Amino acid sequence: MQRMPNAIQLTDLTRDDLVELYAYPVEPSAPYVRVNFITSIDGAASVDGRSGRLGTPADKRVFGLLRDLADVVLVGAGTARAENYGAAHTDSELRKRLHREGFGGDPDGTPPRIAIVTASAYLDPASKLFTDTGARPIIFTTTAAPDDRKKRLIDAGADVIGYDENAATTGILEALDGLGLRRVLCEGGPSLFGQFLTAGAVDELCLTISPQLVGGTAGRIAVSPEALPTPMNPCHLLLDHDGTILTRWERAHTRG
Repeated sequence: MQRMPNAIQLTDLTRDDLVELYAYPVEPSAPYVRVNFITSIDGAASVDGRSGRLGTPADKRVFGLLRDLADVVLVGAGTARAENYGAAHTDSELRKRLHREGFGGDPDGTPPRIAIVTASAYLDPASKLFTDTGARPIIFTTTAAPDDRKKRLIDAGADVIGYDENAATTGILEALDGLGLRRVLCEGGPSLFGQFLTAGAVDELCLTISPQLVGGTAGRIAVSPEALPTPMNPCHLLLDHDGTILTRWERAHTRG
């Protein structure tokens, strides 16, 4: 059994130190799925329906770095609506350097694309997701979703990709692989996380524990009636001065 690593003070780390701690595998041969979530001490995944209310400076610092490292940010439609998602805005010079050093990023400094998963294609073409300046969003939806909704999203500037709802995760990952987007950062929500857990497609979890007690009826970070327990190995544990705990966990037997 792997031992829990010793805690490291976040203030002792440079940005380069963090890059090495969070770097993706070098040139992954298939999509590598990293999931990023935040919870309260008592396990709440949101406050008043939004995870942003749990955020801390340390979490925002790592959140930004994870996007700088990724090729694509994958998110469920419910989370995209609740958090008012727009295009990803990242550090172009850092992304160029990350690519040169083999950690992730992009050779031209282009931000990661935002990819939304929606079974029904029910998204507002006038929302920030489509009006924010940035890379064209990718919309993953079922082949059975209404054609008129798909057309509206295409007309709004999205690349719409269909998948078979009976093999959703496989279809999404195969499409990302075909686009060369293999460093995947999944930012939720709980249903999408649960879907990927059920399919055995989660390679890594970055989990921030916010120093708050929330109570209430907020849900957990993953929801699925069919997912089986997935053994994970601890990679690191970082502590910030305000009590924020940043952890990274890797699946015990990652995909090739």
